[in-house]
Amino acid sequence: QVQLVESGGGLVQPGGSLRLSCAASGFTFGFYAMNWYRQAPGKERELVASITSAGSRKDYADFVEGRFTISRDNDRNMVYLQMNSLKPEDTAVYYCNGDEILWTLNSGADHWGQGTQVTVSS
Repeated sequence: QVQLVESGGGLVQPGGSLRLSCAASGFTFGFYAMNWYRQAPGKERELVASITSAGSRKDYADFVEGRFTISRDNDRNMVYLQMNSLKPEDTAVYYCNGDEILWTLNSGADHWGQGTQVTVSS
């Protein structure tokens, strides 16, 4: 069963930094691209960053370009999101997940974990 467990969120001041972690299990992690998403209160979930299976290519949403860095460690089945220069509008619950293909080839009780809360406030 696929499991995705996010951690590392917390309360930080504007301009601060956080490093989020996602522990994956239940599938061949190194075969799949991975992504970070976020969802703020009253808004739809949005894609933040993506990384290819071997980590050779990374893509970012315009609103985090130059501030966030996605990375992965396939030996440990981990994906990370380093967040710098945080802004109040970054406040959201952050989730990790694969692409749709992950769920056509694997199964899990829920396709989304519980996420980790990031709050940027003075």
